Amino acid sequence: MPRMIIDGRPVDFTDEPNILEVARKAGITLPTLCYQAHLSPFGACRMCVVDAGKRGVLTSCTTPPEDGLSIETNSERVRRVRKMALELLLAAHDRNCLTCGKSGSCKLQDYSERYGVDQVRFFNPTDEDRKPIDDGNPALVRDPNKCILCGNCVRMCNEHQGMHILDFSWRGSQVEVGPAFGKQLDEVDCIYCGQCATVCPTGAIMVRSEADVVTRALQDPRKTVVFQIAPAVRVGLGELFGLDAGVNVEGKIATALRRMGAERVFDTNFAADLTIMEEATEFLRRLQDGERLPIFTSCCPAWVKTAEQSYPELLPNLSSCRSPQQMFGSVMKKYFAEEEGTDPADLYVVSVMPCAAKKFEARRPEFRHGEVRDVDAVITTQELARMIRAYGLDFKELPDEAFDQPYGEYTGAAVIFGATGGVAEAALRTAYKKLTGEELARDIWQTAAPGETTREAVVEIAGTEVRIAIVNSLGAAAELIEKVNAGGKPYHLVEVMACPGGCVGGAGQPPHDTLVRRAQRARGLASIDKDCKFRQSHANAAVQELYARHLAEPNSHAAHEALHTEYSSRRRIEGGITLAEGNRLTVEVCVGTCCFQQGAYDTMRKLGKLLRDHELDGDVELRATFCFEQCGQGPNIAVNGEIIDNAVPDRAEEIFRKEILPVFEEKSEGCASCAGCTCK
Repeated sequence: MPRMIIDGRPVDFTDEPNILEVARKAGITLPTLCYQAHLSPFGACRMCVVDAGKRGVLTSCTTPPEDGLSIETNSERVRRVRKMALELLLAAHDRNCLTCGKSGSCKLQDYSERYGVDQVRFFNPTDEDRKPIDDGNPALVRDPNKCILCGNCVRMCNEHQGMHILDFSWRGSQVEVGPAFGKQLDEVDCIYCGQCATVCPTGAIMVRSEADVVTRALQDPRKTVVFQIAPAVRVGLGELFGLDAGVNVEGKIATALRRMGAERVFDTNFAADLTIMEEATEFLRRLQDGERLPIFTSCCPAWVKTAEQSYPELLPNLSSCRSPQQMFGSVMKKYFAEEEGTDPADLYVVSVMPCAAKKFEARRPEFRHGEVRDVDAVITTQELARMIRAYGLDFKELPDEAFDQPYGEYTGAAVIFGATGGVAEAALRTAYKKLTGEELARDIWQTAAPGETTREAVVEIAGTEVRIAIVNSLGAAAELIEKVNAGGKPYHLVEVMACPGGCVGGAGQPPHDTLVRRAQRARGLASIDKDCKFRQSHANAAVQELYARHLAEPNSHAAHEALHTEYSSRRRIEGGITLAEGNRLTVEVCVGTCCFQQGAYDTMRKLGKLLRDHELDGDVELRATFCFEQCGQGPNIAVNGEIIDNAVPDRAEEIFRKEILPVFEEKSEGCASCAGCTCK
């Protein structure tokens, strides 16, 4: 077996990809800012360097192990390099650490203290150097002043999610990370999964906090504040208070929230059981009718937004069921408020979620009635931990209390929603019962192995072979959808979760550098499932009571109004880059880099609207093109080959009326006296 010498000790290695992993195997933790085991190695931060003697200082994350290689991990030379690297990173870094949301869990802050960086001898940013903060969306806050160019967010977004929202732009000392053309996240196709935030070692990308908003609501005597707790939260929150990953702390959560002033503490698991009653019924109807298959789950808001943007042709295949979060909010505002004699506007529903995209979902117009939202605020697992500390509660010592009834009752099928495969498993348990009258004898899925993104299964139900696929991470989902569209994978049911590992790996969960902790959380949920007295959603007596009192039966008219929704395309340009086609006039808009940055895309959109408003979109071919070689006068457009420069968005209407509309007015006049004119 090959062997290295690390700090004078022989260490055997096998298939470790780099020296860093061999060192970890030997119990030596090297500092890293840009290394994530599940991402491609980058070697940008230089913190993981090791001393290889005459071979010099090597980045351990990008150097493969070699038989006989001898290295030191903490020599004087190594410490000098690391300290210098930290100084250089801090030189262009916003050092207002006390007001940073990452303070206390920031790796850059930790390493600076560890390596004794007590001064920075280089450039110190001033207020004039500050870049604008990207905070125009409900889920994420991006602060480029805190970015250290580690590239983690870029690789996560590209390699795992396949979204390519973030990348490096400019060169040299001007390099930045962000969306293309300096856009903000709400101006591009970001789905707000927040996986970029999970790998950011500083406060450059963070989940937007609503903790202060919720605290004010708790202290408002006019508000009746109720909470719902997502499945994955109960097996993750304890990590932030020194407990092991996967430990179920739902009883302590209920106690903590009541001491903070919550009127009621309910469980999202109740709504997960409700979701299964609706979704399993919808699935069986489609299966029996042979229509709109495969059915795609719709519990994950980041996946739903992806489908709206990238796969609008699949929207009819999405389940029409709302997510458990939104079903719960609807039940609260529609039925619970009435039962309590409370105005829905004064009932304040707070979700505690493992997910950043749930903040976006709660603000969708489909889930509000006038100014009243079904879910008023969404806080993450990390935000709840900060609130608990702010209230001075000793979390580990809190007694366990039960959730309030009836909306705190749940089955094992609901709790596994928090891990990849759980929704499909839960749906199959109830679908099997509905078709056969018997309980499914075995679990279809076991807990996913760390890093596993796609799984398939075939289950026979009443003589029908039902083919299922589950996928987590959107990069893997794109590959699966390609196979589905190609006709090579005739599935009946597909579960999609945007976050690796499912909700247990959501952006609101405690930070984790390894896949192991995610797997521990999933195993914790599986353990709760197995310990439940009832493991099928149809066995939830409280859900059955809700149907008896308000909904009649799954997929009834009342159920559709309260628990279902519909989605529509968010594709920015339908049908490709050509917006309108015709045979009379050609209008070309340059969307090369220079023109794009000066507003060419907005000019093209305005021209397209003007054509539609004047019913000329069938007579003009409006298309994007690249470079008229007049970059200094951009943005540029061409009308039948005649170039018009300085075509900024504000001039779109002027150009339309002077250069485009007259062409049709002249032809219209010329044809008016022609009997039987066929110009059009």
